[in-house]
This record gives sequence, C-alpha cells and structure tokens, in this order.
Amino acid sequence: MPIEPRTILKNRFAAAAFLVLECAVASIAQSPSVLLPGPKPADAPAEWKVFIGDYGPDDKIVSIFEKSGHLTLCDPSLGELDLKQVGKATFFWGAYENGFLVNFTTDVSGMATQVSFKGRNLTRRKEGAAQGQVFQITPQHPVEQLRKEALAASPPAEKGEFRRADLVELGPLDASIHLDIRYATSNDFLGTPVYSQARAFLQRPAAEALLRVQQKLKPLGYGLLIHDAYRPWYVTKIFWDATPLEGKIFVADPAQGSRHNRGCAVDLTLYDLASEKPIEMPGTYDEMSPRSFPDYPGGTSLQRWHRDLLRRAMESEGFTVYEAEWWHFDYKDWKEYAISNIPFEKIELGHAPVSVH
Repeated sequence: MPIEPRTILKNRFAAAAFLVLECAVASIAQSPSVLLPGPKPADAPAEWKVFIGDYGPDDKIVSIFEKSGHLTLCDPSLGELDLKQVGKATFFWGAYENGFLVNFTTDVSGMATQVSFKGRNLTRRKEGAAQGQVFQITPQHPVEQLRKEALAASPPAEKGEFRRADLVELGPLDASIHLDIRYATSNDFLGTPVYSQARAFLQRPAAEALLRVQQKLKPLGYGLLIHDAYRPWYVTKIFWDATPLEGKIFVADPAQGSRHNRGCAVDLTLYDLASEKPIEMPGTYDEMSPRSFPDYPGGTSLQRWHRDLLRRAMESEGFTVYEAEWWHFDYKDWKEYAISNIPFEKIELGHAPVSVH
C-alpha cells in the first residue's frame, strides 16, 4: 500500500526534530487528574530568549532551550548540558579542565544567528514567526482564484447516519472567552482574509465542553482565546490548494474533510485574564514547523508549562490535541457529525440555552 503524502511529510518533520526530541521530558498523561502540570516555573531571562532555538542541519540538530532556570544545550552526542553564562553571548559548560565555551553570533536586532562550540559552527534554523508575529506562506496560486474554484466544488460524499447539526456561537457564551479569528483578516498564514465574518461556532456538546474548560481556567487566572472553530469545507480546500507540499501536514485534505468542517474542532490558546494579553507558547499559532508539535521540547519552561496547562484543561473535557499542532483540539464526538459547507452568514443557530452540566 502506498504511503500517504501526509505520512511522508510527518516523517520528514519527525526526522528533523528527532534529535531534539531525544532530550524531551515525558509527555503529560492523556487523562490528567489535575489541571496544573506541576509548579508554575519562573520565566526565562529576556536576554536568554534571543539564543533559544534549533541550530544545524536536519541530521545534526542542536537545540538551545531554557529548563529549570538554566540555558540548556541538547546535542545528540553530548546529551543535555546546562550552561553557565560568562559573557553577553558566551556560555561555558563543564569544569575548568575539561569544559568548553559556547558562543552565539547575533544580528543587529540581537537575535542569535549561529552557535559555535567544540569547533562546530551551526546556523540557526528558520522556525516560523517570532513571538507576537504571524507565520505566512506564499500561496501556490492566487487566493481569489482558489476561492472561486473551492466555491464551485463539492465536499466528499459520505455514507451513514449523522447527528443533526446544532452549531452554537462561542463568543456570546461567556465574556471571558475572547475571539481572534485570524482567517477573517489579513493577519493569517495566507496574508488575506478567507472568512467573511469574525465568528466562531461549535456543535452544541463541544461548545458546552469548551465552556466548562473556560470555567476551570478562570480561577487560575486564564481565559481561552479562540482562533478558529467550525470551518466551511470550501475554506479547507482553499488552504490545501494554497499550501506547498512541505506544509501539508498542517492543513486537512479536502478529499477527507476536516474535523473543523464537522464543527468539532477548535484552534485556541490561553490569555492572561488580568492583562488580557495572549500567553507565550513554544511556537506561534499556525506556523508550519516542529515547534507546533504538542511535545516539542524547546522554548522555555514557562512556555511549555502553559502549553501543557491548555492541553490538560482541554483533555479534561473530552478534547484531544492534534499530533502536529499544540493549538488544535478535536472533540470526542466528531465522527457523529457530517462535513458541512455552510458559510457563516447562512448558519441557523438554535435557541436552546447552553448547559455546562
């Protein structure tokens, strides 16, 4: 049986990240009994964050990340080494007699572009967008052309019986659920709007579960920030046709449909209730890199802690994280709903109150 293109692409990303993942801690349990993934760590010093990242070619990746208050170097031959800072961009590992220096080269902005140690000079890998910025690709074809083609096409035929659609709008459910619907703006990975309205919907059971997640997070000082939920099928086709081969692991094949098309998937992150600012994660939303994997070990301890908190909270109410995207969660009942292609402006909402019990 031929290997599916998505499997090939996933293996390619996995190979690129394998040496980094060897240094990862064990992933969190699938059904955590508590939401907090251990004590909340302090944030890494700001001057260290410019060094954090992955360096070198696919088969010799060296990762620099913060762990337990140390800037750490992870190398496949040396293992995981905690570094001591001895200069602005210079660190040292080991005892005086047998240690070695780790030097970073930075650009005019102060961001590290290269790491050097033991006679090796490794270039920083391009890993998507910086914190607070948006990852974007160059679409394979003009988006307006793809939109016309997608609107003229039809979703795949499905057999079987499905539940009646009962989409609930998420925004009005709770004032502490915030929306940042990127696909209704140019602030998305295609650089142009694909939605006509900045709204988010889920099938009723999934919406009720999401509301329960929000209520659990509130006492901890966090709220949910929604990027996307129900997605008409034609948009899935636009994404697929616009994305180059190497990025297709991060978009759904329209021939199979997406769980977003069924109203049972949600893209989201955390924000701080007090400041209303989004929480930093190891990678940015919608970026097509190994940093998007939910078990990617890089970044800072605090970023990983927040990513795991989001996952624990979502899993506690029946959602499962997608293996390639820390922000994408599928509700357990997704198979019971059919693929839909209804645009936002034509959705007929039910009037029954939403229950959280």
